[in-house]
Amino acid sequence: MFDLFLLPLISNFYLMFLDAFDPLDPTGNITIKWDIVSWTADGYVAAVTMSNFQMYRGIMNPGWTLGWQWAKKEVIWSMVGAQTTEQGDCSKFKGNVPHCCKKNPIVVDLLPGVPYNQQFYNCCKAGVMSAWGQDPTGSVSAFQVSVGLAGTSNKTVKLPKNFNLLCPGLGYTCGPAKVVPSTVYLTPDRRRKTQGIDDMECDMHLFTISRLKEPELLCFVLVFL
Repeated sequence: MFDLFLLPLISNFYLMFLDAFDPLDPTGNITIKWDIVSWTADGYVAAVTMSNFQMYRGIMNPGWTLGWQWAKKEVIWSMVGAQTTEQGDCSKFKGNVPHCCKKNPIVVDLLPGVPYNQQFYNCCKAGVMSAWGQDPTGSVSAFQVSVGLAGTSNKTVKLPKNFNLLCPGLGYTCGPAKVVPSTVYLTPDRRRKTQGIDDMECDMHLFTISRLKEPELLCFVLVFL
């Protein structure tokens, strides 16, 4: 279950949570895959892929916002193709400072046109995703994250939990995460296949927010219990 906390609003509004079932697309969902592709000195590198398997519902500007809760005391050393909205308190680190030290990081896509060394496959579209039924190639968004203080083996690493995905006018609740077969990747020359080390998959199911009067500013946070 979750609680909804509302931050200050400029105008009055009305919120109503509706059933997630869409009669035109009863099996539609957004699937998030967290794919550990390599180990580092104190953690791992993961490719995070979001696939919009909704037939008719895309994600428009200002795009998606993805959050989760770390299982231990993990930090994000670096990201490619996305960034967190806040760094958090990294004062205990000297010299090499993490990209984010928050227990509940919030991640957004990068904008189009970022330098090549900041790009990842299917990234940098300002969080915009097409519906799978309308444009399958545009229905995927992905980024890479380097996680520290996380454990360095399948036995010691703990994958994140309590995912939440927010979109313009929409929110998604995460079904139970599950371990799935590792993803197989092709090298850029498409002559060699590499395989992820550990995979977790989470299906996001839609709830909608209807407003009788559109507020000028709406901020909300989902806290899973």
